[in-house]
Amino acid sequence: MARWIQSRRRPVPVGAGRREDGGTPAATEPAVPIGALRDALAGLGTTLDEATTCAELARAVVVLAGGAAAVLRRTGDAPSGYEAVAGDARLLPDARRVAAALRTTGPQAMDAHRAAWLERSAGAPPGGALCTPLTSGDETYGVLVWARDAGPPSEPEAEQLALLAERGASHIRHARAYEDVSRTAGDLQRALLASPGRPHPNLDVAIRYLPVGGSALVGGDWCETVRLHFGRTLLVVGDVMGHGLEAAVDMSAYRSSLRYIAASDLPPHRVLRQMDDIASGEADRRPATCLLARVDPGRGQMTLASAGHLPPVLITRDGGATQLPVPVGPPLGTGLGGYESATHVLAPGEILVLFTDGLVERRGEDIDHSLARLSALRFPAGKGVDDVLETIVDRLDAGHAEDDVAVLAARPHSRGQEASPEV
Repeated sequence: MARWIQSRRRPVPVGAGRREDGGTPAATEPAVPIGALRDALAGLGTTLDEATTCAELARAVVVLAGGAAAVLRRTGDAPSGYEAVAGDARLLPDARRVAAALRTTGPQAMDAHRAAWLERSAGAPPGGALCTPLTSGDETYGVLVWARDAGPPSEPEAEQLALLAERGASHIRHARAYEDVSRTAGDLQRALLASPGRPHPNLDVAIRYLPVGGSALVGGDWCETVRLHFGRTLLVVGDVMGHGLEAAVDMSAYRSSLRYIAASDLPPHRVLRQMDDIASGEADRRPATCLLARVDPGRGQMTLASAGHLPPVLITRDGGATQLPVPVGPPLGTGLGGYESATHVLAPGEILVLFTDGLVERRGEDIDHSLARLSALRFPAGKGVDDVLETIVDRLDAGHAEDDVAVLAARPHSRGQEASPEV
């Protein structure tokens, strides 16, 4: 097997395809125009998805050089099978042969500045495959394999393909870093959402959290319950602006300040005021919306306060749903204050539902219409909080929402009524 050893400026062909007189073969094809190469480079890394980047890389190679191209990705200690095949796949050598050739040539074959031309076996049609490592920094992510019917590439061709491989490897590195951050953010948020406070046993509570999907980072939606004195429970739902690790970290900070402030048993609007004071004093803290509901089953009432958040919905004992009016102040972190509370009746058997905007909002739709769709739902009488949440999530198709969804449902017990198990 002959290798095409490449310097940092240009590849130098060694030991392959020499003429009988000792000379080197002429270039089989001229280099592609610089404009086409520039367009191919610009088409790489349009997303932060590794599989998409590999597909873009293989397509770009085929557009520039013809033949066929694929990626032999390295996800562990050894390369896997071909991925992102573009062009005529029949031209590609067996992936196991490529992997074996790379192992045979030793570590230098995986160096960022080397490329290997894999000749076809004796008796086969002319041609072969150029194997260029996908290396960025100290990491090698696999091999770009390009094959054609003609002989080895010219020096400009090999150099251009090496440049594409280098740029593709850089985008793969970014995609993997992005995936690591997304996983960290998701782990952090799931850990936080998995351990909400416990409400008093006179209140049934159920919580659902649905991330927007694998194509987006986890956001800053959250729910919380805090026990207060005299059998009261503070219910909370909030939404930090943005997605990703930063949003999850800010969500944790808001949640911590809420728990600290709520322990002093202040009215909901004063809790929001203090949370806003703390958040606005931190320059890097992202704004957040928040809705508080202090539920007092003994008195059959609830007190609501909102920081830029959507209003809750009350499901009555006959299964109807209605929005509850609540004074809306500015989001937390703005430093503007101006929060107020409103008190409503909450009778035994009625269910209070708090949610983030991802549950109802749809692109291009007026928010009043979105809220009306939730209010139009009807529920069988006597259903528990878990059944109600399942109905809401299913009928609003929350699993395909365009944003993260956090929703909380709570139902009080009358005095002397047997409490349901705590959540």
